[in-house]
Amino acid sequence: MASTVWKGTLSVGLLALGIRLYSARERHGPTMHQFVRGSTSRVRYRRIDEASGKEVADSDIVKGAQVDGSDEYVVIEPVELERIAPGRTKTMEITRFIPRDAVAPLWYATTYYMGPLDKAAAKPYRLLCAALERTGRLGLATMVMRDREHLVLVGPQAGVLTAATLWWPDEIRAPEDVMPPIPQEPELADRDLTLAEQLVEAMAEDWAPEEYEDTYQARLEELIAAKAKGQTITYGEEPAAPPGTVVELTDALRQTLEARRGKKKRAPKPRAPSGSSPKSGATKKELLEKAQQLGVPGRSKMSKDELVAAIEERSSA
Repeated sequence: MASTVWKGTLSVGLLALGIRLYSARERHGPTMHQFVRGSTSRVRYRRIDEASGKEVADSDIVKGAQVDGSDEYVVIEPVELERIAPGRTKTMEITRFIPRDAVAPLWYATTYYMGPLDKAAAKPYRLLCAALERTGRLGLATMVMRDREHLVLVGPQAGVLTAATLWWPDEIRAPEDVMPPIPQEPELADRDLTLAEQLVEAMAEDWAPEEYEDTYQARLEELIAAKAKGQTITYGEEPAAPPGTVVELTDALRQTLEARRGKKKRAPKPRAPSGSSPKSGATKKELLEKAQQLGVPGRSKMSKDELVAAIEERSSA
C-alpha cells in the first residue's frame, strides 16, 4: 500500500469529507549510484556549513529567502508558513466546476489518486465521483501542500477520484518568450493539408499504453545483467534520420501515406489466444518480463510477435 502524500478535508459548499492523496506514478528500472572510479566506494553527499565546513544536522536546518537586489537573507520558520495560509493547510476547497477538456495538458503538473479518509467519507466520495462522471466536469480547487499553494483539478478516473496540481498562470511561458516566431510564408497548399489530414487518419489508433516500452530501461537491465556475468552486449546502429528539413513536402507526405497504407495491408491478422500459445494474448510488457526471465537476447528491439516466438522457442529448448 502506497504511503499518504497529503491528508485533509475536501470541501464543496457545505459538503466536506476527509481525504488522502497517494502518488499515482512511480519510476521503474535499475537505480544508478555513483562510485569512485576503480573501486566500489559510494560517493555520498552531505549538508555542509559553507562557513565552517562541518556537516549540519537536519534539526539545525531552516529555510530562508534572498531579499531582491541585495545580499540579505531572511529566515522563514515553518509556523510562519502555516500562518500565511490560515485554515487552508489541511483543506482542499472546490470553488467551481469546469468542462473536462477545458484545461490543456501544458497546465498539468502532478497527478495524485484521492481516497476517502475513512468509512464515513466513502459515501460522499462516491457521490462526488459519480456526479463528475455524469456531468463530464472537473472540480477546480485550491490547497496548500509542501509550503506552496496549488491549483487543483479534481476528477474521476477508473472509478476513483484524482487530484491534478496545475501550474499558475505566471508560471506558464508564452511561446514567443522561449522560441523564435514561426515563419508564416509560404502559405499552406490545400493539397498538402489534405495529404497531412489523410496521413493523420491513416495512423489513427486507440490509446494502448501496454504496447509501449521504455527501451532505454530494458537495454539498461540487459547491460547490467550481462556485465554481472562478465559478458558484453553490442547493438547495431540505429537508422539515421534524414538530415535537415524535407523540402519536397508534398512528395514526402504522399510517400509516407502510401507506405503506411501498404504496411496496414501487409500486417498479419492477430492470432487468437489458444492453449498451445499462452503468450500470444499477453501484453508486450508481460512478454518482455517473461523474455527477461528466460534470458532472451535482443528482446528490447523485438516486436510483440517476435517476443512470442522467441519465448516459445526458449521455453521448448
